[in-house]
Amino acid sequence: MQKYNKPPQAVHCFCFFRVFCGAMAFINLNGKLIEQLQPVLQADNRSFRYGYGLFETILVNDSGIQLKDYHWKRLWAGMAQLQFSIPKHFTPSVLEAEVLKTVKKNKQEALSRVRLQVFPGNGGLYDGDNYNPEYLIECFPLEPHIIELNEAGMTVGIAQGLVKSNDSTANLKSCNALVYALASRQARENKWNDALIVNNTGHIIETSIANVFWVKNSKIYTPPVSEGCVAGVMRAYILDIAAEKGLEITLKPLSVAELMEADEVFATNAIRRLKWVGNIDDRAFKCNEIKRICSIIF
Repeated sequence: MQKYNKPPQAVHCFCFFRVFCGAMAFINLNGKLIEQLQPVLQADNRSFRYGYGLFETILVNDSGIQLKDYHWKRLWAGMAQLQFSIPKHFTPSVLEAEVLKTVKKNKQEALSRVRLQVFPGNGGLYDGDNYNPEYLIECFPLEPHIIELNEAGMTVGIAQGLVKSNDSTANLKSCNALVYALASRQARENKWNDALIVNNTGHIIETSIANVFWVKNSKIYTPPVSEGCVAGVMRAYILDIAAEKGLEITLKPLSVAELMEADEVFATNAIRRLKWVGNIDDRAFKCNEIKRICSIIF
């Protein structure tokens, strides 16, 4: 199982490692492979200007995209909500082929993290009518322990001064990620592995990179998406597979007080799968039920 011996500032170093080691990395812009360090965006890019766009963080393992149906379902639902004009040739099978092409070019088929960003054409808020999806694919190598259950529990805190609005876009994995970026910075400054985020009613809804589950009296809970959390693909997969395996998971809002009274807490996302939260402030949490849950689901 994975050990959390270092604060999370060591996590996001993959692209720098490749550059420093002299390995040439490639990205994929609308189907064209180009060197990573080449400029790719115009000044009026809507994703850069307004955070107008979506992204998927995808695990590639043994040359295959994990949870791909969940990723494509969420991405296409998000593009419909943001009113993209989706041409007939823009399909999940096309994106899957481009993702695997990019991973292969970078020789990372064994295990890697892929960031697929989709954004509309260039222009201002009110001018232009190009809302066809464009895309950028990046990939980063992973170590096997990333997808394993951690032996030492993560240290997590509650982000201060940040509130995520529970509006119609709250469940999207959008390019507007300012709350998460600031929460992540608080985590680094406080030497946490991650930071919890609250909504505008003060409920805990997620972390800066993951959905949240908790266990109380051997019962499993997670906040409903109506609370404003991102509709995570690993969250959706766990809910589906739990029903098949006879694990009951209840959707319930999570107050700070209820979180601190939980027996166990874990976080999930598509890359790290399931991670045990060992401490929040001075409160320690066990990992007995989490080990059982992990063995059933994976």
